[in-house]
Amino acid sequence: MSLLKSRSFSSLTVSKVSAIALVLAFTAGLSACAPEVGSDAWCKQMKNKPSGDWTANEAADYAKHCVFK
Repeated sequence: MSLLKSRSFSSLTVSKVSAIALVLAFTAGLSACAPEVGSDAWCKQMKNKPSGDWTANEAADYAKHCVFK
């Protein structure tokens, strides 16, 4: 009986690790799709984003790359 328990625990662990790996790969894929800071696409994306949602770094980059070209 303990052999069955250890196998089910092992398969549960493998499925959890597989799910975590899938989520990490998906997240990495999404973050790779963001336009490069300072590009025209990035400036347009920031212009459409509510300014209250900008971080301090995004605001500085927007001013540097999009306003004071």
